Amino acid sequence: MLRGRRVGLIANPTAVDAELRHAADLLATLPGVRLTVLFGPEHGVRGEAQDMISVGTTVDARTGLPTHSLYGHDAASLAPTAAMLDDVDVLVFDVQDVGSRYYTFVWTMVLAMRAAARAGKAFVVLDRPNPIGGALVEGGAIAPGYDSFVGLVSCPNRHGLTAGEIARWRAAEEGLDLDLEVVAMAGWRREMAFADTGLPWVMPSPNMPTPDTALVYPGMCLVEGTELSEGRGTTRPFELAGAPGLDGLALAAALADLPGVRFRPLVFLPTFQKHAAQPCGGVQIHVTDAHAFRPYLTGVAWLVAARRLLGDRFAWRTRAYEFVDTIPAIDLLTGSPQVRELIDHGAAVADIAATWAADQAAFVDARHAWLQY
Repeated sequence: MLRGRRVGLIANPTAVDAELRHAADLLATLPGVRLTVLFGPEHGVRGEAQDMISVGTTVDARTGLPTHSLYGHDAASLAPTAAMLDDVDVLVFDVQDVGSRYYTFVWTMVLAMRAAARAGKAFVVLDRPNPIGGALVEGGAIAPGYDSFVGLVSCPNRHGLTAGEIARWRAAEEGLDLDLEVVAMAGWRREMAFADTGLPWVMPSPNMPTPDTALVYPGMCLVEGTELSEGRGTTRPFELAGAPGLDGLALAAALADLPGVRFRPLVFLPTFQKHAAQPCGGVQIHVTDAHAFRPYLTGVAWLVAARRLLGDRFAWRTRAYEFVDTIPAIDLLTGSPQVRELIDHGAAVADIAATWAADQAAFVDARHAWLQY
C-alpha cells in the first residue's frame, strides 16, 4: 500500500507498536517508502497540548519533517488543505480512539478523508481497538444544526465502533470517491475490554490517563457542558467530578441505584482549569461491572442530581466550546436542547433516558453494514 509512494501520517503519541516504537519513526525507515509530512490531531503529534488549545505548524524535532496541525484557531483548521497534500500520495491515519463521539480524533479522520477524496489521494486507516468495547451502544442522535467537532456526524454518544469501521461507514454514507484501505486488527473481538488486548495503553490525550477514564467518558464528559469540574487538574479526570459547595454524600446517595457502578463521596482540589485550587465536593466513580455499567445514563443522572442539589448555583457553560459560540456546550454534547431542558424542568432520569431509546436502537440496527469484526 505504501511502497513507492509519498506518505503523510496523521498520528499522535498512541501511534506505537507493541514495543512502543512510534509510527513516524517506523515509516521514516521503511524501505521504499517516503514519509514526507506529519499531521497532528487535537493535542498535537506528540500530545503536549491541553484540550481546546490550538497548535500551529511546526517541524517535528525527532524526524525533521514538517508537521501540520489539524487543530488550530478556527473550524477551517480542522482539515488538511489541498496545499498540505501536495507532497502526499497516501494519507495514513494511526490514532487510538476512545469510543465516544465527543472525542475529536475520528472526526479529524473523517475530515481528512473528505480532503483526500477531493485531492485524489489514497487513505489508509491502521485500525485499533475500541478500548471500551464494541458490543454496547448508548445514547441518541444529533439533531440537525447541532453537529460540531464533538459530533461531526449523528451517532450515539457511545457508538461501539472502531476508527476503521467509522471510516467504512462515512465513505459509504457520503459516497466518497476515495481509495480507502482499512488495515484490520487480528484477534480483536467486540466484547473485549482494553486490558484483554495485551496492548500498552498510551494516553491519547493529557486527560485520558487510563482505560478506566475512557469507560466513564461517554457520560462524564457531559460535565464539560457545565461550570462544574469534570476533574481536570486531578489525577483522575472524569472519574472525579464536583464543585465548590456540592455535598458529595448527598450526591452519592442520589446516584446509588445506577447499574454497575458505585460512588465514593470526597473533596478534591483541581490544580488547573475550572475551580483551580478550590475544594470541590463531589464523588469518585468506581465501575464495579463494566458490562452492566451505562456511562451515558450515569452522566445524565449525575447532572440531574447536581442540578437539584446546587439549585441556583448550578450553571451551564455558555462560553465558546469547540469553535461554536452560538449553542450551549451541553446541547452540542447531547445532540440537542432536549436533555438540558428536561434537566432544568426537573424530569426524572428514566424519562430523560426514554428520549434516546429509539435513536439508539435504530443505530444498532444500521451499524451492522459497517462492522468489520
